[in-house]
Amino acid sequence: MKIVVITAGLSEPSSTRLLADQLAEAAVRELELRGEVTQVEVVELRRLAHALADRLTSGFGSTELEAAIASVRTADALIAVTPVFSASYSGLFKTFFDVLEPETLVGMPVQIAATAGTARHSLVLDHALRPLFAYLRAMVLPTGVFAATEDFGGPGTTALAARVARAGAELADHLAGATRREPARDEFAEPVPFERLLRGI
Repeated sequence: MKIVVITAGLSEPSSTRLLADQLAEAAVRELELRGEVTQVEVVELRRLAHALADRLTSGFGSTELEAAIASVRTADALIAVTPVFSASYSGLFKTFFDVLEPETLVGMPVQIAATAGTARHSLVLDHALRPLFAYLRAMVLPTGVFAATEDFGGPGTTALAARVARAGAELADHLAGATRREPARDEFAEPVPFERLLRGI
């Protein structure tokens, strides 16, 4: 099993990376209990910011960016974590998914998560992240994890740990019972020429 973790935190260290690591550890721990060997690869988008801009504007990215894209393409599951900017996912986070080929995430289980300064932004999971991955035809897992600053080391720590554990078990249950996914065929990839349609009338 290979889980790829996409984290869009901008600082080092960042709460976004911290949450991403906790989610990955929870999933690996649960998979080990089910007898599964798991490889985890972390993609830090902060290091790919210039390469992502180049890829959007010129069509060419760096070797590191291409390796990150290839890693996502061959993943069995994705954990995607973003900080909240202006009540949505960050621009850096969205840019990475903009440069992926349209079929990359078809049928892939995705665990979504987000961090922000206050709990006021918790609806970002359902209003922004879930629709994004639904559009990309990924299989968005039911449990999303949101963490506010107060959840790290404060009264919310226990509740956050419980959400992370539940998400890890959910991802492990899905992966342990799943066969290797096959990318879905895009019905619009090879359209019937208009002339052929006219001949049938």
